Amino acid sequence: MLGAIEAGGTKFVCAVGDESGNIVERVQIPTTVPSETIPQVRTFFQKYQIRAIGIGSFGPIDVNPGSATYGNITSTPKPGWKDYPFVQEIKKALGVPVGFNTDVNAAALGEAIFGAAKGLDSCLYITVGTGIGAGAVVQGKLLQGLSHPEMGHILVRRHPEDHYNGKCPYHSDCLEGLAAGPAIEERWGAKGIELVGRTEVWEMEGYYIAQALMQYILVLSPKKIILGGGVMHQKQVFSYIYEYLPELVNGYVTLPELSDYIVSPGLGNDAGIIGSLLLAKGTLGTAGTAE
Repeated sequence: MLGAIEAGGTKFVCAVGDESGNIVERVQIPTTVPSETIPQVRTFFQKYQIRAIGIGSFGPIDVNPGSATYGNITSTPKPGWKDYPFVQEIKKALGVPVGFNTDVNAAALGEAIFGAAKGLDSCLYITVGTGIGAGAVVQGKLLQGLSHPEMGHILVRRHPEDHYNGKCPYHSDCLEGLAAGPAIEERWGAKGIELVGRTEVWEMEGYYIAQALMQYILVLSPKKIILGGGVMHQKQVFSYIYEYLPELVNGYVTLPELSDYIVSPGLGNDAGIIGSLLLAKGTLGTAGTAE
């Protein structure tokens, strides 16, 4: 048995399962402050004899094993979680090896092994929801360097009709500041689910996401792009992405059939939690890559 935590800004999804991605039990726990959330996490996992646990966490986080603050959540604005020693506290609570990465890298790994990118050695997983983040598998391994990717904070050109200032507390009008769920709500005065019939909302969203995808394609050249998160439940966004992306690329690189190349998660909402099981498996020396 392996344990998995998909740690989000609003909830923790905790699950127990096997190395094939089969989930035996799961639970959702509100993300409040560590002193309230972590004891509930510990209580759930103590019912099982797990060999290892994988954590796919909201960030930014320190993923450098050589760092003095490895395993910490770092500069998050989430109250109570800034500089929290996540890995160390879970090890202390459960006494098992811990695999640690971002929630989007975990989802990318899950999709590469069992989902929409199964059989491929590269893919890009992007979540568009409360925030925007992306994880990448490159040559069968999760992309990581100086830190983990923070692709949600790239700069994009403004839509000609967009006069909204932007929501990101760090960069104002970066991709996340213009296209994440809170930006949609603040710009248009209603949540996305209430704006389904407003074509101008989703045309603008597709315009911004297509710009981001062009940059990711030119830099990473992924073999599959997977778009998840709450905003992407509005499937009409895909049609605008398919329309704008070829215009932006303008024939500079050859794009595959976009409806097969840019897709929804094959694992649905389970990409992150199944990927976290794979992070756990990787600590035992038997996985952790998409090879």
